[in-house]
Amino acid sequence: MSVIGNTALSFSEEQAMLLDVAREFCKNKSPIAVVRSQLETESGYDAGLWDEMVALGWAGISLPESCGGSGMGVATVVPVVEAMGRAMLGTPLISTTLAAQLLLRAGGEARMEGVLSDIAAGTTATVALLENTDWGDTRLACTLGADGVLRGGKKFVTDATAARLFVVVVDCRGAPALALVRAPQLAAGAVTANTLIDQTKRSASVDFSGVKVDEADLITGSTVVTALRDLRLLGALLIAAEATGSAASCLDTVVEYLKTRKQFGKLIGSYQALKHPTVDILNAVDSGRSFIYHAATLVDEGPLDKDAEIACRMAKAHATETLLYAGDRAVQFHGGMGFTYECDAQLYIRRAQWSQQQYGDAQHHRKRLAGLLLDQVRG
Repeated sequence: MSVIGNTALSFSEEQAMLLDVAREFCKNKSPIAVVRSQLETESGYDAGLWDEMVALGWAGISLPESCGGSGMGVATVVPVVEAMGRAMLGTPLISTTLAAQLLLRAGGEARMEGVLSDIAAGTTATVALLENTDWGDTRLACTLGADGVLRGGKKFVTDATAARLFVVVVDCRGAPALALVRAPQLAAGAVTANTLIDQTKRSASVDFSGVKVDEADLITGSTVVTALRDLRLLGALLIAAEATGSAASCLDTVVEYLKTRKQFGKLIGSYQALKHPTVDILNAVDSGRSFIYHAATLVDEGPLDKDAEIACRMAKAHATETLLYAGDRAVQFHGGMGFTYECDAQLYIRRAQWSQQQYGDAQHHRKRLAGLLLDQVRG
């Protein structure tokens, strides 16, 4: 019996079309000079560019048509995110997509139709999930009291400064629940921006204490637990897709430098010590794309099964380690210049450090894969 189990891999016409469109869009709208121009801004992206992405339908790709979406499912977001990663384009698309998926899976299409329609129309959203930096810790310190008032805060809430809607994971009467909080409900100074190693990304600590949650904005029940589990896997998949795109772009940067830089009268790309690691990156990027589209083949609109979990975890572990290796080699190959922030290699190694920590690092996922795969072999 195969240790891997399900090896299904498909790439639909819709995914191919989206990948082509997204690559061209991101290439034209987010060249590296534009990326650098946004590093020191508050939001990290151009609001006008976000509006263009919404107009292309990207905010609603994964949402049902009844909610203003395209009805194509979360798998079709993967090629768009891969293209964004290749262009190092930082926008709230991943955060917004994951927030929408959590609401859809926990609350259902009918109940969440109004909120999801707003998201498809461009309302930025995010999930306030973490109590600390440990992705394996599922304890909830942020609570909703019997009076309907939130107490506590969340750490590293992605795109919190841009979000208009927060899906807050809380403890409600001893069980996980989701509370919908609009940005205007937050107290002054409730959002404290984090300083991140990857300046193309944004996150913040958010204090939700004192926010009153209406009954209509509270989701409880067993579906919340399942949806939260799926959220962590889908988050891992989308970060893996982004990291795979970034690794491919990093490889392009390395190859271009090896083709132009001379030392001792020879192009440095002629040296075996640089050729072999570069080929290793190429092979790893190609494998990474197989992993993410294998996972995209298995995820659907229902609760994710064991095969989908294995695929998402494998994709995340592989993609982020590939980007770490590619970023490290890019810095080393550029020599002394590679250690300066003016060198683009720095953008990739910093993205690698950020990506590694989002939705669990490689060790986190391999620890869980061991049980899943070994149990499968024994079975």
